[in-house]
Amino acid sequence: MTPLQLSRLIADAAAEKKARAVVRLDIRQKTSIADYFVICEGDTDRQVRAITDSIVAAGKAKGLSPLRTAGYEEGSWVVLDYATVIVHVFLPGERSYYDLESLWRGGGAKAPVKTNGTTRPRLRKPASRS
Repeated sequence: MTPLQLSRLIADAAAEKKARAVVRLDIRQKTSIADYFVICEGDTDRQVRAITDSIVAAGKAKGLSPLRTAGYEEGSWVVLDYATVIVHVFLPGERSYYDLESLWRGGGAKAPVKTNGTTRPRLRKPASRS
C-alpha cells in the first residue's frame, strides 16, 4: 500500500467515527520523518479513542499496525506512527493550541497564546535548512 493510499484509508476510517475537520497534509517536501500527516479531532476523549480504534482496525484489516502509539489513555492527543503516515487525533483545544496545520503548511512561528491568564509559547517551525 502506498503512503497516499494509507493516508486515504486512515482519513476514511476517522470519518466513519464522525471525526471532524479531517486533513491530509503532504509533508514530503518538508521533512523525511513521514510522507503524510492525517490530522482530525473528536469532541470528547471517548470519541478520540473511538476514532483511533477505527483507524487501527482499518489498518489491521490491510495487515498494517502502527509502529508506535502515544496518548491513547489520556485521549486528548493520540499519535499513531505508521512510518510513512503519522496520525494526530486531537480534542479541539489541543488541536488549536498546537496548530500543526499551520506549522507544516509553512505558516511559520505563531505568537504566544493566552490561556487562563497565562501565556504559553507556541511551537515554532524549525528553521529551513539550505
